[in-house]
Amino acid sequence: MGAVTSGRACECYPARISATFDRAGGAQAALLVGHVTTSKLPPRALPDRLRRGLFVRVDSGGTLACAAVTPPDDAQPSDEVLLDAARAGDRAAVERLLERFQRPILRFGIKLCGNPEDAREILQETLLAAARGLPDFRGEAALSTWLYSIARSFCIKRHRQRRFAPAHIESLEADAGRLADRVADPGPQPDDAVAAHELARQLDDAIGALEPMYREVLLLRDVEGLTAPEVAAVVGVGVDAVKSRLHRARAMMRERLAPVFGSDEGAPADSCPDIVELFSRDVEGEITSDLCAKMESHLAGCARCTRRCDGMRRVLAMCTSAPLPTVPTEVQEALRRALREQRHTL
Repeated sequence: MGAVTSGRACECYPARISATFDRAGGAQAALLVGHVTTSKLPPRALPDRLRRGLFVRVDSGGTLACAAVTPPDDAQPSDEVLLDAARAGDRAAVERLLERFQRPILRFGIKLCGNPEDAREILQETLLAAARGLPDFRGEAALSTWLYSIARSFCIKRHRQRRFAPAHIESLEADAGRLADRVADPGPQPDDAVAAHELARQLDDAIGALEPMYREVLLLRDVEGLTAPEVAAVVGVGVDAVKSRLHRARAMMRERLAPVFGSDEGAPADSCPDIVELFSRDVEGEITSDLCAKMESHLAGCARCTRRCDGMRRVLAMCTSAPLPTVPTEVQEALRRALREQRHTL
């Protein structure tokens, strides 16, 4: 890692700013100083202009200092650098940029549509559409948000084409199970690997059992890591609607996976709040400090609600650690051929 020039700091967050580096890969000498209200500010919450290729340091007084760093010799170009080159007509940059999103888009398609073959076709359709649209992409939304929007639209189109097979569309459990079996190692596995595989299958089953309106927000927010506003942009609803669906989706996931965790919660007491929704709202920053203190006080004396919160933590941990699928070699080769054929027709 290259050297960082900034003042004293108690927190250090990686951020992303391609503008920090010139086209030759050298570091510019800019130093930016701003202000934040908390030293716990996550990288996604930083201003957009500070989110490309720097290190961000926050001192105890809340002062934010961003300093350019010299990239290591083997540093890969950022998404922003590749995007600029792609807009300028560099087709190799287009291929390289889209390759970075193949596995996340494939994972999203598999879990949203529930059919691996459909997901592979959606992956190809998404990336080809993105390649055509990159010259006109203005960057008003994050590139990932734009790509997930395209993939979602193709998945909806595929569902409509299959509307005469509702059992396949509405219940994705069987496909999710078959996918898990397909990617599993057929040979002997250690107990830990078997348990992890079974847990992943249970997660896929639980996600597949959600109604599409809940499934898509859970996937985008908790599996793919988009912010609530980014999810709203993909889905086309307001942020409040996204959060409402998300809280409901998380509660249903916890309920379905509770037997997997071996949680015997017992009957709630009259004084028990809806601790699962409160937990989910807290994750989204919707809980006031006073309500948070009351929630913690209740948990200190209620084993049932503590177990419910522990279940929610496990659900979120399972979602955020969902593995990326491997894009089959034949699919990658087909994508490259299609991109090159498309280049010659444009």
